[in-house]
Amino acid sequence: MTSLVNSLVNALTGNSASLCSVLAAHGFQVEYPLSLSYAQDLTNYWSAACSDLHPECMVAPNNAQEMSDVITALGYTQDQFAVKSGGHSPNLGFSSTQGGLLIVTKNLNEVAYDPSTQTAVIGPGQRWEDVQGKLEGTGRAIVGGRLGGVGVGGLLLGGGLSYLSPQYGWAANNILNYEVVLANGTIVNANANENSDLFAALKGGGSSFGIVTSYTVQTRPMDHPVWGGNYIFSGVDTAKMLAAVQNFVEYYPDEKASIIVTRAHAPALDIWVMFLFYNGEKPPAGIFDNFTALNPVDKTRTYDRYLDLLKNGDTYIIHGSRYSVAAETLPVPKDMSPEVLQSIFDFWLGVNNEVLLEAGMVGTIAFQPFPRNIAQKALQLGGDLLDFPPDQDYILLQITLQWTLALSDARMHDATQKLFKGFGRLITEYIANGTLPNVYRPLYMNDADAGEDYWGRLRTRAQALQTRLKYDPAGFFQTRTSGFRLS
Repeated sequence: MTSLVNSLVNALTGNSASLCSVLAAHGFQVEYPLSLSYAQDLTNYWSAACSDLHPECMVAPNNAQEMSDVITALGYTQDQFAVKSGGHSPNLGFSSTQGGLLIVTKNLNEVAYDPSTQTAVIGPGQRWEDVQGKLEGTGRAIVGGRLGGVGVGGLLLGGGLSYLSPQYGWAANNILNYEVVLANGTIVNANANENSDLFAALKGGGSSFGIVTSYTVQTRPMDHPVWGGNYIFSGVDTAKMLAAVQNFVEYYPDEKASIIVTRAHAPALDIWVMFLFYNGEKPPAGIFDNFTALNPVDKTRTYDRYLDLLKNGDTYIIHGSRYSVAAETLPVPKDMSPEVLQSIFDFWLGVNNEVLLEAGMVGTIAFQPFPRNIAQKALQLGGDLLDFPPDQDYILLQITLQWTLALSDARMHDATQKLFKGFGRLITEYIANGTLPNVYRPLYMNDADAGEDYWGRLRTRAQALQTRLKYDPAGFFQTRTSGFRLS
């Protein structure tokens, strides 16, 4: 490392070389424009808009020490950088950069299972279907992404909602240890006994504290067939579908059951897509009856392996378009007025219609049940930065806009902001008139737009800021890379 730093300082002083060339000269895997590997990594984003940002070069560290060397070297420059795991975030700059250095974690792809402790060490460069695939035959699973093609690193740093969350909390609640490279290049472990404040902050704190190079996670039993897949509904009465969602949340039937109910709207498309999961060979009678009574026109179901369910979800990760996402958190009291969900839906539909003629436009709204037992399980497993209360049910709302042309970017991003601000205004009005309870409403980071105030919605913000100042006092990760910054 000393030779790398000396070379970099000399190169910068003499203005004779860039960070990229110095890293390459010291044996790092560096990818330049016009190379095949650069092109592959540049195009491997969910949103094509992220591919429009071209780093000066990319570097793919092979282990924590190489990541430490790269971060230390960056400290001697003023270069901007970004870190990419699966590239699923559509927020520009979060895992992409114009100029500067893109750190790709694809070589941090370890999956090492220890049968004696039933734990696994996994790298951030994996996708969830690859992780689960490497656990096949062990009878275990990791509480992770619901779509197999989503990356490990980003999902875990944002908390991570899983089909298994009603049984085991957020994905982050199942992490036992983080291996982290800090802003000064130091490699540390963060767990319940060592750097416990950092351990707590990483459970939903994103990339503000360091770069995680591996996770040690508690695996969960998966030695049985599972039931799940997708139902598609067309021509369904919206009020009946929303009532079914509300009923499912208010009277959550079984912690082994999990759903996502999504409405998709486009010029030639108006359907409901429902993701269903039951952690067993067959759900008990009645659990999904309110939905099946609405007569789905298509049923795509997978039986047997959990891995098959994750892979099936990849059908809905469509590459080549441009995307935005946003989040809002809706508290659900018992016997909530049906007006609440209907007004949210109607507002969403109205904004979608305003941009309906943009090329390639598809708008979706996902209703994701977040029953109180998820927060209860999270607390039992040590808690997390989101700190949802254990006595309140919620629906996590996620909106997505999809389009094809860069010319539409400004208008679509304006529509995205109009949506999440409008949702917030509606919920605030219902709280003010007593229709909804005035309770804590954090945002789910992985669904949030870059313009949303993630940290301002967290009651643990002060604790997180204290931790950030301890481990990154100069604000390296606040000023040199993008994300939900904590200052």
